[in-house]
Amino acid sequence: MNCLASSTSPYLLQHAHNPVDWYPWGEEALARARAEDKPIFLSIGYAACHWCHVMAHESFENPEIAALLNEHFINIKVDREERPDLDAIYMQATLAMTGSGGWPMSVFLTPDLKPFFAGTYFPPVRRYNMPSFKEVLLSLLHAWREQRNEIENVGRRVAEYLRLQMSPSESRVPVGDQTLESAVQHLLDTYDWGYGGWGGAPKFPQPMTIEFLLRRACAGSPRRETILKACRHALDAMARGGMYDVVGGGFARYSVDAFWRVPHFEKMLYDNAQLAQVYLHAYLITGEERYRRVCQETLDFLLREMTHPQGGFYSSLDADSEGEEGKFYVWTFDELREVLGEAFEFFRIAYGISPQGNWEGKIVLQRALDDSTLAARFQTTPDVIRSRLAECHARLFAARSRRVRPSTDDKILVMWNALALLALAEAGRYLKRADYLEAAVRNARFLLTHLYVGDRLLRSWRNGQAQHNAYLEDYAALCLALLGLYQSDPNPEWYTWALKLADEMVAHFADPTVGFFDTRRDHETLLLRPKDLQDNATPSGNALAAMALLLLAAYGDRLEGRDRAETMLAAVHGSLLRYPAAFSFWLSAADFAVGPTREVALLGQLDHPEMQRMIGVLWQTYRPQMVAAISGFPPPAGAPALLRDRPLLDGQPTAYVCRGLVCLQPTASAEELERQLAGEAPLPS
Repeated sequence: MNCLASSTSPYLLQHAHNPVDWYPWGEEALARARAEDKPIFLSIGYAACHWCHVMAHESFENPEIAALLNEHFINIKVDREERPDLDAIYMQATLAMTGSGGWPMSVFLTPDLKPFFAGTYFPPVRRYNMPSFKEVLLSLLHAWREQRNEIENVGRRVAEYLRLQMSPSESRVPVGDQTLESAVQHLLDTYDWGYGGWGGAPKFPQPMTIEFLLRRACAGSPRRETILKACRHALDAMARGGMYDVVGGGFARYSVDAFWRVPHFEKMLYDNAQLAQVYLHAYLITGEERYRRVCQETLDFLLREMTHPQGGFYSSLDADSEGEEGKFYVWTFDELREVLGEAFEFFRIAYGISPQGNWEGKIVLQRALDDSTLAARFQTTPDVIRSRLAECHARLFAARSRRVRPSTDDKILVMWNALALLALAEAGRYLKRADYLEAAVRNARFLLTHLYVGDRLLRSWRNGQAQHNAYLEDYAALCLALLGLYQSDPNPEWYTWALKLADEMVAHFADPTVGFFDTRRDHETLLLRPKDLQDNATPSGNALAAMALLLLAAYGDRLEGRDRAETMLAAVHGSLLRYPAAFSFWLSAADFAVGPTREVALLGQLDHPEMQRMIGVLWQTYRPQMVAAISGFPPPAGAPALLRDRPLLDGQPTAYVCRGLVCLQPTASAEELERQLAGEAPLPS
């Protein structure tokens, strides 16, 4: 057993019995590298990563390779989900040196942490037109002994390149409506109208991109109809199955093909949280019930399979079970026929099932015919079709539940939990699902109780132990989630915590030039202090921070935050235009900044019938440029500035609406509130 045995990370624990003498990242390993003047082999991955498992089995469990690593290298394992700072630094190095990246990430460092060679998966023997891992190690060992100066030069050049990459842009172009419309046009021009989404195989879901487009549709973009057509097309393509689990709900990480059929089977918390939210917003805008169903099935999956008894959400489900990728999720023709019985022929037609299967002789379920086409074929109604399919799915779910489940990475990460918290809080209020709102409140209490320790937020929790400094993305995402929860559950505690987190974020993460660093100012010294601006599978910390500052300013507090956020947006203006799909959350923040925003204060007896009608008006549709503060009267301590100095009209529940820096007449009527929110009420002269 190596030095990983006392770790809390499930990924590190997967390697605790390797013959490789692994260390976790820390001073013990780094000091040994310096003292013995040995290169560091840094291996970064995560628990649900299929190819991480493959390389572990092929190489890290191999005694000959382990002996080579142990004698000549200091070997460090890192869970990228616990340490996004290390992952960001050395992923940039891997991309710079090889032109591509991914996990497992294999990086070789000098004792002073400079990378001099990098790659991802290496096979145990020559294959895939790649050298074997043993050949890589022997070659690097030879270079370390015979070409040390060249290694040091490479490390210096890469380190300098990384510093330049993380330097702020000199450009400061204000973001306006034209910027947003140019980004929209770019996204529409590059959209895959054949299969849906953006890019080729492997094809990743793009919830942030779809969210930005939905926002522009709500903002009255001249391309509204084309935008909605693209959004519907993408959402429908993903929801047919394949990447979407039609039996149990929830989405896999990505599709290995271009048409969403064969997933990379792991299920990540952050994907499902963001996708549930964007399907919710699509439902609110289009009224299409199928989007509501996907949202609810996805959130129900999270509550059923990825929730800790105390309210936190687990990180992921593995791609593999019983040592085989996707075994838990795929079917054979005979299995389906046995489970479904008399319903099999109907199901076979709905899903286009053949005895040969559609993936390695097995069947990944993906709809072939939509509800309307099936209804015509079977001479019935779409409602009957949906009911019959739901019954089939329930039978398959019961049968699948008897299988060996994929393993769960049960660590709880603040940022990913915040995304789920926000999705549940929004779904709770828009869909009137008390269970979703209750889950959101429990999650918020869990995070604030167990992961805010002493004077700071921590990143990760497992088995009662919280650890690792939280990163910018954790602070900013939790701030946003608590603001979302406050709109669903008007408890000023949530707003007070959001302010506290934002203040700490500015105090401990701010870059004096522009924006924020990813790590706290008292974080351990690394090769450099990372500052990642690009959105990836999750929003970048800086994009989240910009949005949080804009929202708090809209509530009337920390007004200087708006200036900071607008400066941040101006610094990424060029990237928004050139790479909109990689800066989609930034674009959503810019959409809010450009406005016009609507600030709504609603005060009065909360259980008053007219108050309830006005609350219903607020949440009857999706208004992404609106913030709302709801309160009894008078508002309690800690409530937003937006609620201050707002008297009631004749003692009745009263709404105050401000639009585009102009405040309208207060109203005690739900009908008038609806007119004001729709922009039908005249502005004061």
